[in-house]
Amino acid sequence: MKNFALLFCLFLFQSSLFAQESAQGYVFLDANGNGTRDRKEQGLAGVSVSNGRDVAVTDANGHYSLKIGTDEIIFVIKPSGYQVRIDSNRQPRYFYVHKPNGSPVSKYAAFSPTGPLPASVDFPLVEQPEDETFTALVFGDPQPYTLEELEYFARGIVKEVEGVKNVQFGISLGDIVGDDLSLQKHYTGVIARAGVPWYNVMGNHDMNYDAAADSLSDETFERNFGPANYAFNYGKAHFIVLDDILYPDPRDAKGYWGGFRPDQLAFVANDLKNVEKDKLIVLAFHIPIANAGSGFRTEDRQRLFDLLRDFPNVLAMSAHTHLQRQNLYHEKDGWHGSKPFHEFNSGTPSGNWYSGEMTNAGVPDGTMSDGTPRGYSFLHIEGNQYKIDYKVAGKPASYQIRIHAPKVVPAEGRTSAAIYANFFMGMAGNAVQCRIDNGAWTEMVHTIEPDPYYLHLQHRYDHAESLLSGRRPGTATDCMHLWKSGIPANLAEGPHVIEVKATDMFGRTFTEKKMLWAEKR
Repeated sequence: MKNFALLFCLFLFQSSLFAQESAQGYVFLDANGNGTRDRKEQGLAGVSVSNGRDVAVTDANGHYSLKIGTDEIIFVIKPSGYQVRIDSNRQPRYFYVHKPNGSPVSKYAAFSPTGPLPASVDFPLVEQPEDETFTALVFGDPQPYTLEELEYFARGIVKEVEGVKNVQFGISLGDIVGDDLSLQKHYTGVIARAGVPWYNVMGNHDMNYDAAADSLSDETFERNFGPANYAFNYGKAHFIVLDDILYPDPRDAKGYWGGFRPDQLAFVANDLKNVEKDKLIVLAFHIPIANAGSGFRTEDRQRLFDLLRDFPNVLAMSAHTHLQRQNLYHEKDGWHGSKPFHEFNSGTPSGNWYSGEMTNAGVPDGTMSDGTPRGYSFLHIEGNQYKIDYKVAGKPASYQIRIHAPKVVPAEGRTSAAIYANFFMGMAGNAVQCRIDNGAWTEMVHTIEPDPYYLHLQHRYDHAESLLSGRRPGTATDCMHLWKSGIPANLAEGPHVIEVKATDMFGRTFTEKKMLWAEKR
């Protein structure tokens, strides 16, 4: 009996060794750029390598070692001043896939068995000058459901940024496609036209919905883009990218829920151990963390806050909602950092899911449900500080406010109509003022209601005598960056100029004008 117990324990021990082996290798300076570690090429010390849970740091010779299982992606965390390999579609290739059993059978292509682990899993880096002042392009949900919608994305957004100058890389914040994962390969060909390295976040519409477990829902995303949880450095900023979709929803196994698995939070904790406290931490995930409880698992958000509380400079970027908001978190929300935690919930290139009338450019108008026009953002980083610019597709960069007001009002009479200003990057507390004909500036009132311009776009479909082009926009939502002002009762007959001035959270002031006509009855 004792012998049987001993043999059983030995079997368990050997099984655990088989299930968890060590990956080891080198991070090295690829002097000749061939991607292979040649005999005289120097190893790089102090570089982090991870399996998406544990993090190892290379020794003086550039060597690392990690315990791994049978469903792993091993990746290097790019240090500042270096670049990983970039493929022909401008996708960073900084990882090695170890899935000896392959992926579960799925509707979409994933991994065949990858075979035994190589004796050395090496990561080449090349030196790259990096200024601490730089800019990244940020896209919300591209989310094409068809090749036709992918062409809208290409023609309406990507064409506008082709050959963009003074941008170091781009990132899409999830929902790369709309459920048809075969479109991911086409997307990479389109995004390559921007001409800069492009990172990707996994969204709920990028998942394998036939996956039996959350850890397997990203198999096709991993095949096309690499790990769904990873990190990299640029300048004095440290970027952490996370898949924050729990699928199937652990509450009822139906649908999905915002949150993180324990291994993902362990990755964040282990990664941050090797990050200087004065760096800017930029988090990128898909589902915003705003709706704790209903939309996002409360304890996961709190754990994330706890891991980041000692970092004074933090920015989170999310998408998913197809509107635009600035979410600030304070002590009442569980954030105990030295200043409010800022989450930029970004507007999208797809806008209101490619709805609305067709523009002169041959793409749907796409105005989002809070009245934000479809577009994209520029993240400007200076050291460990940042600013964000929102760029409306097809408009000059200066277009930051849309004024909605009647075209004609009674001269020297009263009207119940109002002047509305949708300040796309605005939030409650911003200074927004209005004046007419260079008169005195008056404060506009922040109001939370649907943008009347968006309602107007819906009413065009409802009141049309024949079918309009495109698809009717969806349900309006309250706009969180809308201001309102009354129209003076003493306007003389003739033209008048409405002017709105708004100052954003970064201290920058923008103006916009609109004509108004007063007419006698």
